[in-house]
Amino acid sequence: MTDLNHYDGENRYGQNGHRRCRSSFWIHDPEQVFSELNLREGDCFLDMGCGSGDYAIRASEIVGNSGKVFALDRWQDGIDDLTEKAGSLRLNNLRAIAADITAPLPIEDGSIDVCFLATVLHIFKLADVEGVLFNEIRRVLKPGGRIVIINCKREIQPFGPPVHMRQSPEELEGCINSYGFEKTSLADLGFNYMIQFIKK
Repeated sequence: MTDLNHYDGENRYGQNGHRRCRSSFWIHDPEQVFSELNLREGDCFLDMGCGSGDYAIRASEIVGNSGKVFALDRWQDGIDDLTEKAGSLRLNNLRAIAADITAPLPIEDGSIDVCFLATVLHIFKLADVEGVLFNEIRRVLKPGGRIVIINCKREIQPFGPPVHMRQSPEELEGCINSYGFEKTSLADLGFNYMIQFIKK
C-alpha cells in the first residue's frame, strides 16, 4: 500500500476531503529547481496549484519589486494563509488567488513569463482537463514564455500517488506539444523530474 502520509508533495487531501496545504518543496533540492527555473528580476511568475506557497514565496524574492508572482489554488483557507505569510514577509509583489486551474484563469492575456506546476498534474485525469489547462496557459504566457512542470516519476516509489496516476516525460511532451509548445529541457530531481516547454 502506498503511504501518502510521508510525502508532503503528494498528500494534498486528508480525511473527508479536507485540504492539507503541504508542499513538495523539500522533497528535492530547491536550489536545483530554481537554478533550472532561471528566474530574473522583473519576471512574472504564475504558480498553479500553489498549496502552501513555498515556491511562490521563493520566486517572489527572486523577481523582486519589479516582478510579480501570482499563486493560484482552489482552497481558500490555503490562499488566506499564504496571503498572511506574504504580508508578514513584506512580499508586496505576491498575489494569492483562490481559483480552479482547470477553468479559465483570472490572469491577463500575455502577461506571464513562467507558468509553474509542481506535483499537481497527477491529481487530474489529464485527458479531461488538458484542453482548457494548456490553452489557458498559452493564453496567459508572453511570447517565448515557459511552462515548467515538476512531476512524479512514473515508477513505483515508497510514497506519492499510485503509478497509474503519474505521467512520464514522454506522455507530457506528446500532450503539451500539440498545444503549441516545444520541450526545452528535462532535469532529474530524484523522486521527481522537471520538464520545461517554451511557447512557440
